[in-house]
Amino acid sequence: MQAAGELRVWSVNAMIVIGEKINGAIPSVGKAITEKDKEAIRELAKRQTEGGADYLDVCAGTAPDIELQTLEWLVENVEAAVDTPICIDSPDVDILIKIIPSICKEGIINSVSEERDKCERIFPLVADTGWKVIALTCDDGGIPSGIDKKVEIAGKMIDKALGYGIAEDRVFIDPLVFALSAVGDALISFIETMKLVKEKHKNVKFTSGLSNISFGMPCRKHINRNFLTLALQAGMDSAIMDPTNDDMFATLLAAEVLLGRDKYHRKYNNAYRNGRIK
Repeated sequence: MQAAGELRVWSVNAMIVIGEKINGAIPSVGKAITEKDKEAIRELAKRQTEGGADYLDVCAGTAPDIELQTLEWLVENVEAAVDTPICIDSPDVDILIKIIPSICKEGIINSVSEERDKCERIFPLVADTGWKVIALTCDDGGIPSGIDKKVEIAGKMIDKALGYGIAEDRVFIDPLVFALSAVGDALISFIETMKLVKEKHKNVKFTSGLSNISFGMPCRKHINRNFLTLALQAGMDSAIMDPTNDDMFATLLAAEVLLGRDKYHRKYNNAYRNGRIK
């Protein structure tokens, strides 16, 4: 049992950074896709990798009828630029099933959920591979607001993954944090969901898009940076974020130093010497 006042740190591992910038919903990326500007996409891949991304999220953000060909073009150019594994991002399971075999290096699938038969179609495909999977806590009823329902959905997906021989540490639960402007206890709900799931499945990982929580708030960068720090301490293992943002990067490294995840402060000190922390 945790003693009163004891700081519980669920993970001693460095956080896994998923670079968010190669997304067709971002106007500059959408323009590059339309104009087939290979260099723009390759430069984004390089900059995020140099910024510390462990994976690069690749999302077409286009009309469904051209999503597959857009993803194929994006993947081709990312792989031509860097060796960083891809987090392939699509809400369409059919698209994911078609594109996964063409990706050179096993990465992360973004995403499955309890909607329809997504887990039952993706899990067998990757069971005997090194692919990891982001699992969203939603089902055919939508995104639940209650913690208990989110924990229930997460548990179902983890059990299904284990049934296919997919180890817990290959599953990244995304509790789909609500916007603080609409739900005042969004962070508390996120943290409590993580705590309850990790009590039963200690090796499961948690991820989140950092900017979701600040939607509708002024000076969003302050909300995002503090969300990152608090969620890290509470057990978040990964974040979908902009690794080229020096302020966010500094917040991450400072939090990892304080949580004992940066041995001898090496990463923090190196970043300072290289001018990324000011």
